[in-house]
Amino acid sequence: MTATRVLADGLAFPEGPVVLDDGSVLVSEMAAGRITRVCAGGYTEPFALTGGGPNGLGRLPDGRLVVCQNGGSRFGLGAWPYEFDGSVEVFRPVGPPEHPARPSLQIVAQDGTVTELTTTFRTRSGGDRPLVRPSDLCVDTHGGFYVTDGGTTRGRERIMTGLLYGTPDGDLREIVYPLEMPNGIALSPDGTRLYLAETRTRRVWEFELSGPGQVRRARGLATVPSGGALNIGGADGVSTDPEGRVLVATLGTGGVTIFSPDGELIGAIPAEDPMTTNVTVSADGLTLYLTLASTGRLVAVDDWRNAAGI
Repeated sequence: MTATRVLADGLAFPEGPVVLDDGSVLVSEMAAGRITRVCAGGYTEPFALTGGGPNGLGRLPDGRLVVCQNGGSRFGLGAWPYEFDGSVEVFRPVGPPEHPARPSLQIVAQDGTVTELTTTFRTRSGGDRPLVRPSDLCVDTHGGFYVTDGGTTRGRERIMTGLLYGTPDGDLREIVYPLEMPNGIALSPDGTRLYLAETRTRRVWEFELSGPGQVRRARGLATVPSGGALNIGGADGVSTDPEGRVLVATLGTGGVTIFSPDGELIGAIPAEDPMTTNVTVSADGLTLYLTLASTGRLVAVDDWRNAAGI
């Protein structure tokens, strides 16, 4: 990878990077049930113990974190993406956890105290349903947040899920249903559009918003190219930069795929880890951060636009 700095290694399946004002980065460690601060000086320190499987993180205007608690998994070496000839063996979720947590949204105070915000959401028809496996989220300028629930597969059955909108008082409602394994999610710089990746289909949706949690219209923006073992891959975490470009953490090939606001494929930065789970960009747009989950690393790419050929 071009101009890459390894900020931390030895992380337990990192996800959900959040860049703080002091230059440090918070990441969730899904295989360890904790949130860790990767400090600008190159060392790590514990931030919060969530239990289970913390996934996506979002920072509220008051500095607290919202955490997608997916309930946890058992991790180990396993074939990816499927147990076919030509697959690769990586460190990944391989089964149900020994000590599961309730799937929920959690709040983490600035001192690291963890509380449960909600375990349920209100469907579009008005009933309440439990969260299945919350995946990722992003916070808007109103202090609310958009949440994806990735669902799960049990035997030969798949639980379908969708897009949710929540507020810090615990209200959580469904605004789009159904979606196929919704995962990464990010807002455009002006907050008028929401981008969402479906992992399995590699599709990136664009939702035009008319207000907080209000979808006016939708379209398929782009499809992430396949690659890696078995030429399959998938789309994971999503971010945008100050120019409105859409960056998608890419499973299979590894690294990040970059689209223009109009959905044109304009660049890519490869990584040697096929489980590139999430991406974010610094506030000034100059530095890109990637979580390389199966190898346990958080890396930064300086001058990433030049590295991507943009």
